[in-house]
Amino acid sequence: MADSSMRINALIVDAGDPERLATFWSELLGRPIVGRTGPYVWLQRENDLGLGFQQTAEPKSGKNRMHFDVSSADPVAEQQRVESLGGRRLEQYADGGFLVMADPEGNEFCIIPEGPFELDDEGRADYLN
Repeated sequence: MADSSMRINALIVDAGDPERLATFWSELLGRPIVGRTGPYVWLQRENDLGLGFQQTAEPKSGKNRMHFDVSSADPVAEQQRVESLGGRRLEQYADGGFLVMADPEGNEFCIIPEGPFELDDEGRADYLN
């Protein structure tokens, strides 16, 4: 594989209310809001990766093509914290074994256990039972 000078610098999430969404993710990840530039609200960089929220007029529609997986020593315990911050569990994914949540604007993300876990042939994990 050839060396590349390209790297992912930041992940940007479109948002109807970037301040609200940035506050949710800031609290969830423990990464403070550190800047506001034009239509963007930025969280503190971590491991050289930025996370920003960009004002957009279009509402979210359909399932995300890319989502975050966040890890926790106790994913089930984190569900209540996500909900207290304005997120919710997406029940339609409950049979898959992953704890699939949505942020306040409906962007899907998974809470997965720290460390290795087993997946079946269809890519499902059963760590919630």
